[in-house]
Amino acid sequence: MIEEKAAVYVVDDDPSVRKALERLLRSADYDARTFASAPEFLDFTCPDTPGCLILDIKMPGLSGLELQERLSEKGIFLPIIFITGHGTVPASVRAFKAGAMDFLQKPFKDRELLDAVSRGIGKHRRLRREQNEMKALRTKLDTLTPRQREVFSLVVSGLLNKQVAFDLGIAEKTVKVHRARVMQKMGAQSLADLVRFAQKLGIRSSAA
Repeated sequence: MIEEKAAVYVVDDDPSVRKALERLLRSADYDARTFASAPEFLDFTCPDTPGCLILDIKMPGLSGLELQERLSEKGIFLPIIFITGHGTVPASVRAFKAGAMDFLQKPFKDRELLDAVSRGIGKHRRLRREQNEMKALRTKLDTLTPRQREVFSLVVSGLLNKQVAFDLGIAEKTVKVHRARVMQKMGAQSLADLVRFAQKLGIRSSAA
């Protein structure tokens, strides 16, 4: 399967830096987009594609660290590579604690930046896959009836069909029917699949 072309966003108040990074990123076949300020980027709607953000840490007005916080508040979790000519230990610590991917001191080598971008894009691709899997699982979970959800929860807790039947006050053959429907609706090939899905969905056993 052909992977989507990744987008790399550059936020830096220095036009020469923006131009140089745009040229470098396009040469590496990335969809490079540049922004002169943090507010300009906040006004931009990122397309639904893999991407990462190259962010100058010190800019007039809203700083890179403040933009990082704003994005987090908005639920936008693009991997961030901070670049700076004014690097300090407290700033780098703050950036990493808030989830930054890398912190590069200007001037840096082209390969150093491209390697960091590659790691960021890889991380975002994995995050998107996980998010899509969770969305699909939740959609499947919504198709279960209340009784099927109960059976789902008890089965993944390790109870046998007859134990589930006793807990719910129904016939064992009825449990088997519900269990088969849960497997089918959730797209599970085995009990191990069901357990894995339950863990991802945060479903806790309703067993006593």
